[in-house]
Amino acid sequence: MFDDIKKNKIKTGFIISVFILLITLIVYYICMAFSLGSASIIIAFTISVISAFLSYYNCDKIILSINSARPANIEEYRKLNNILDSLMVSSGLEYRPRLYVMDDNQPNAFATGRNPQNSVICVTTALLDKLNYYELEGVLAHELSHIANYDIRLSAIVTVMVGLIVMLSDMFTRSFMFSRRDNDRQDRGNVILMIIGLICLIISPIFAKLLQLAVSRRREYLADSTAVLFTRNPDGLISALKKISSDPNELNNASNATAHMYIVSPFRRITSNLFSTHPPIEDRIEALRNIK
Repeated sequence: MFDDIKKNKIKTGFIISVFILLITLIVYYICMAFSLGSASIIIAFTISVISAFLSYYNCDKIILSINSARPANIEEYRKLNNILDSLMVSSGLEYRPRLYVMDDNQPNAFATGRNPQNSVICVTTALLDKLNYYELEGVLAHELSHIANYDIRLSAIVTVMVGLIVMLSDMFTRSFMFSRRDNDRQDRGNVILMIIGLICLIISPIFAKLLQLAVSRRREYLADSTAVLFTRNPDGLISALKKISSDPNELNNASNATAHMYIVSPFRRITSNLFSTHPPIEDRIEALRNIK
């Protein structure tokens, strides 16, 4: 587990660095398209650093806002809070995550935050309605595992930063058609950087997908096995995975940017396992049975 935590922290630093570089190039290209001259690189680097800072420290708030989640107060969601309190004892984790609920007909859940001290677990109302005590315990234990392993930081950073890259790419594509460039004012170095920026704009959607795939699959197996250590009951999580994956309802707020965060893919359409953000449910269940 400690090796995975270290790797997640290294990956997070690497992704933030790549993000700053990509944002700098993209914004620089946009600035040059509007003929802002030599100030473009300063503007671009400043925007990239500020956006990286804001994304890192507000990733949980951004993701909760996207999903229209609300706090799960103890008066209304006593069972959910009681299960989490019990898991905090068995897991030995120091910091209790904040609990949130989102209204949706599909049973599902995710964890987010930049570290265990600022972590969040969010479940859908359907999860509370359709799962029994031990199934719900398995799901919460799975999400606690993501928190303990620092998967949440990596996942949240990827979600927010990749989303911003795609948004900038789309904004540039729309605005470039109406911009004017003065080529006589550009030196050779500017042209080279602008070409690099254009390439980044083209590959950013591919880059986003590859990053999501890179952080998702192995961490799900690890979170499943760690959840069993917390609950000593693989049957609860196995049953929960079966119920969630077989539920026909679509998740209203699901998007390609956030799909990798959920315990089970929120999409019900058939996709190739090669490009899925999650391992096949059958493989996860088989791995859990082998623990018994």
